Amino acid sequence: MARSAIVAGVVALAFTAGSATGTGVPEHRAPAAPPAAAVPVVHRGPEVKSAVGARGIEMKALSAVVQRYCQGCHSAKNPRGNVSLEGYAVDSAFENIEVTEKVIRKLRTQMMPPPTSRKPGGDTLMALAETLEQTIDRAAKPNPGNRTFQRLNRPEYEAAVRDLLDVEFKAADFLPLDTKSANFDNIADVQMLSPTLLEAYLNAAAAVSRIALGDKTAPPIPVTYRQSPFVSQHPWDQVQGAPYGTRGGIVETHTFPGDGLYRFRVNIGGGVGTKLEDVDISIEGARVALLHYEKGIERTFASADAPQGADYIWTEPFAVKAGQQRISAAFVRRNEGPYEDLIKPHDWSMASNGNASAGTTAPPHVVEFSVIGPEKVTGMSDSPSRKIVFSCRPKAKAQEALCAQQIVSRLATRAYRRPLRKHDTDALMKFYTSGAKSGGFEEGVRTAVQAMLASPYFIFRFESTPANLVAGKQYSISDVELASRLSFFIWGSIPDQRLLALATAGTLSQKPVLNAEVRRMLADPKASALAPRFASQWLRLQDLDKVHPDASFFPDYDQQLANAMIRETEMFFTDVVRNDRPVLELFTADWTYANERLAKHYGIPNIAGTQFRRVSYPDSTRRGLLGHGSILVQTSFANRTSPVLRGKWVMEVLLNSPPPPPPPDVPDLEATVDGKDGRPLTTRERMELHRKSPICSACHVYMDPIGLALDNFDVTGKWRFRENGAALDTRGRMYDGLDIATPAELLKSLMSRPVPLVRAFTENLMAYSMGRRVEDFDQPTIRLIVRDAAKSGYKFSSFVTAIVNTPAFRRRTADPVSSTVGSSHDSPTTPR
Repeated sequence: MARSAIVAGVVALAFTAGSATGTGVPEHRAPAAPPAAAVPVVHRGPEVKSAVGARGIEMKALSAVVQRYCQGCHSAKNPRGNVSLEGYAVDSAFENIEVTEKVIRKLRTQMMPPPTSRKPGGDTLMALAETLEQTIDRAAKPNPGNRTFQRLNRPEYEAAVRDLLDVEFKAADFLPLDTKSANFDNIADVQMLSPTLLEAYLNAAAAVSRIALGDKTAPPIPVTYRQSPFVSQHPWDQVQGAPYGTRGGIVETHTFPGDGLYRFRVNIGGGVGTKLEDVDISIEGARVALLHYEKGIERTFASADAPQGADYIWTEPFAVKAGQQRISAAFVRRNEGPYEDLIKPHDWSMASNGNASAGTTAPPHVVEFSVIGPEKVTGMSDSPSRKIVFSCRPKAKAQEALCAQQIVSRLATRAYRRPLRKHDTDALMKFYTSGAKSGGFEEGVRTAVQAMLASPYFIFRFESTPANLVAGKQYSISDVELASRLSFFIWGSIPDQRLLALATAGTLSQKPVLNAEVRRMLADPKASALAPRFASQWLRLQDLDKVHPDASFFPDYDQQLANAMIRETEMFFTDVVRNDRPVLELFTADWTYANERLAKHYGIPNIAGTQFRRVSYPDSTRRGLLGHGSILVQTSFANRTSPVLRGKWVMEVLLNSPPPPPPPDVPDLEATVDGKDGRPLTTRERMELHRKSPICSACHVYMDPIGLALDNFDVTGKWRFRENGAALDTRGRMYDGLDIATPAELLKSLMSRPVPLVRAFTENLMAYSMGRRVEDFDQPTIRLIVRDAAKSGYKFSSFVTAIVNTPAFRRRTADPVSSTVGSSHDSPTTPR
């Protein structure tokens, strides 16, 4: 539609008496705003542009639309959603940017005016949204915002230690849970510091240094690993990482602190069925012991706190070399066919024991797996981490300090993510000298590594402020700081040597060099960290662990299936990153990643084996993320689906337009009547009773149609046609007026206006990349990124490249008070 025609239509619709067009008769009509003075319909022409100004006429007309169609619900006396549009003028939109951005978001998603209210016809609302955006964007000035310095959170600490020392470390064993804000765990201003937290980092540094270099003085204490009761250990279920030909059990990465003798202990539970079992004990897939287990035989090493019915079996001591190795304890599989169990269904886990029938025939399962040692330490074999650390070996006592300085300088340069200063090396060498006096060369190096990992330069991501800079003044971060931002954004870890070399040379900030590095980093396998770090948090995959479908209704669901669902979504997102696919393919893809178990659950034929591979959907019932079990399970309850949760998830996560919180004293959906005509109510029938209240219907009119369109997926994400014996009725009307009943029709409605989807994705990616929440002053930048990305078909790399070139990513605003942290007088924290 021509722009002049839109203006004429806006004016005519805004000031013509009578009912609104395009939406039919509303059920609940919003109160009309007071009539405004009439403005004549004017087409743009030379005389208008010269005498009045067509833009001025358009602004007045669009302001009149706001007053006529919005002010009734958003007046000063009745500011629904805490938003008042009384007296709102389009030409002064920038003066109230917070309200304007809310209006833009609702107009773009077509959620406002509400479905039951009158709306202007044609493209009037889109013209209003575009004009508001243009008004804001023209007046906006680059604002990089500000953030406090960041610290390494749990995943970043693990990744940094892995890339620095080739050590697998579970930060959760030492560091407290990270606080989340705006969906992510790397938002700087909520990363609180406390003496307890600093103590945790000191203890983690000590543990990592000993894992990396070994510990000849480690006491022979037991380290116990426990299996989740939600993991199935039935005769056909192989635990990932266990040797082929086994079932059930536990697989872990264990650190052997030195060459010596170790014993293994296995705690067996259950076992009403087969009494004779062979338990395979393996290290790195090679069998080191075979234990025979017989149910009912008294064990010498019983424990008062052992689970009821549990038995312990032990190995004899045997020699194991130092280092991190994969260990497993699993049952030898006795048969390959289906396991005969007439009481329990086939796919079942021990989590259902509380409500299972008496006398079930659950086979034996591994409850705990312990390693006891070392005994008689004989030495320290070269592990991968020791080879990384000891890049030189002194042949004489006089060479030890020089070799140690070479080791410390090389490791600390990567750990601190910048070139070392003299005082950095001197401080670490003091720790080397202290350790070497009591324990020799290796202990000195280990003490220096511990000090390095405990240093604030490793734990915190400091960014310096130029001296004498006025508070509030903007400035560009250094190339070295840019390298860290870029690396933690794309790789979730420390920069590699190439990135540090470019930063040290001062060339990384050059746009061609920076863009080339973005392409290189996205092509690197380490870019797969974007899946568990960004995508997992954006899509709230961690919430999957909060839902455990009731085993009485969904016996085929266990932890292996839940893990497969998370892996599916992460591999799916990684494919989009690796192949630089359009972001919209996240929603429309007719393919996914699955192994045999997940493919069977989805009804995808001809997939065998535990390996994940790309597969195509056999029909149109599943598409993109909305067909993933990881999304469908987390938006369900244990015993029933929740269209409300699923609709709310789409609005919050995919559209960034969350519904308001429910008012107080609203009854829960379960408070509705139990049945009708002698049968249980379906979820839809409960929702309709619940929605009869006008207070409830105001929000449910948005959420329910989205969730109902996905209600053919049951609690576990499996396709179904009936609920409680009744045929499913998934019909609904979207807030844009489109009637939908299937996931395909829902997707069609969402894809008819892709801009909100892409902007929501960009907003989340930008927040994650910057380590701060996205503010209203960032919205012009987000709109610019999305417009530029559209030129490439919304390819993933175009978003990353655009973000790293924004002032928000490359610049900072000076703090009111300059920090002295990072000055030449600082020294590493004393190790513990």
